[in-house]
Amino acid sequence: MTRPRVAITGVSGITPLGNDIDTTWKRILAGESGIGPITHFDASEFTSRIAGEVKDFDPDKFIPPKQARRMDRFTQFSVAAAKMLLEDAALETTPEIADDLGVILGVGLGGLKTLETWHSKLLESGPNKISPFMIPMLISNMGPGQISIFTGAKGPNVVTTTACASGIHAVGTAFSEILLGRCQRVISGGVESTITPLGVSGFTALKALSTHYNDEPEKASRPFDSGRDGFVIGEGAGMLLLEDLEAAKERGAKIYAEVVGYGASADAHHMTAPHETGEGMALAMNRALRDAKLAPEQIGHINAHATSTQLNDATETKAIKLAFGDWAKNIKISATKSMTGHLLGAAGGIESVFTALALRDGRLPGTINSENPDPACDLDYLPNGSEDSDCEYAMCNSFGFGGTNASVIFRKWTGE
Repeated sequence: MTRPRVAITGVSGITPLGNDIDTTWKRILAGESGIGPITHFDASEFTSRIAGEVKDFDPDKFIPPKQARRMDRFTQFSVAAAKMLLEDAALETTPEIADDLGVILGVGLGGLKTLETWHSKLLESGPNKISPFMIPMLISNMGPGQISIFTGAKGPNVVTTTACASGIHAVGTAFSEILLGRCQRVISGGVESTITPLGVSGFTALKALSTHYNDEPEKASRPFDSGRDGFVIGEGAGMLLLEDLEAAKERGAKIYAEVVGYGASADAHHMTAPHETGEGMALAMNRALRDAKLAPEQIGHINAHATSTQLNDATETKAIKLAFGDWAKNIKISATKSMTGHLLGAAGGIESVFTALALRDGRLPGTINSENPDPACDLDYLPNGSEDSDCEYAMCNSFGFGGTNASVIFRKWTGE
């Protein structure tokens, strides 16, 4: 039996580079950085004082103020990005559409700011002063839950929480649901907002964050460069509308790209460190290739996980070589976290959007701050800026703590 084809018929984004996807994408192709000093709280005593913050976001443009106040920032991003997504897709959620519209969203940590706020209130004022909205505000599934409330979507409503792989797992799960015929359309991607004292101090304690570039924040995220010293925490959302291709054609939808393959794996190795051989990452990539029925030589571009940490970047390089063999040196690889920072649970969502847009436009993003290549990272990371490409297939990778790995493959839409 021929399986359905799955199209991307809408995209949206809220990022450190812009509060809409068009602004973000233009700045990505221009090689601009969205990293700056932390303003969400006083970070003067922190060893890492920089982040990829979303600037000037106004939830009241998308959500009635009273309801917005009852949402954590990550949920506000969720609803705003979903509304922009449906507008971009020109999809009206009529009762017939809504019954078959799912929401499968990646969220890494959920409402960390809400947790911090009400924990302080508990210590200051006691248990009788806790808001009844605390739990509904902080739980991660309130992202997709509130999207369904605001859009009427009544299909599968799921949150994937797999650390930094959350967004790709959400896209892959949404793809699978459509292949299985469980729904025709899914709002998917990822969202995150954890630039908080606890979030920053927690990742700093793990020695995961950059601390050497506080005075030059735009230079701090430098994947594959020998001077990299950790990732830069970011926030935002990246969403895609996945849709059965025949249903998309029937309603005359514009099509950005197709999703053609998905693979996932586990390292079974360590809580935070990837397996040193890269075999778990490579397994996810190989499974995505097998799912798409593609040879390694058909992949022309990879949006890499590329966190700007010593372990990830060297290991991902090994993994790409392991998965693609001699062809690895021919693949054009982008590290867009060099411009956005690491959006954690939202990373795979926004990077999937970038991969789809790269195929649509025939333009691959470059990798900024790649000035002194690490000898262990010797593939083509596009250090000299964005460049034209006519590749047909592209891959997006995400890997998370706990050794969880995910890869998804996209195909350029050619009209047939």
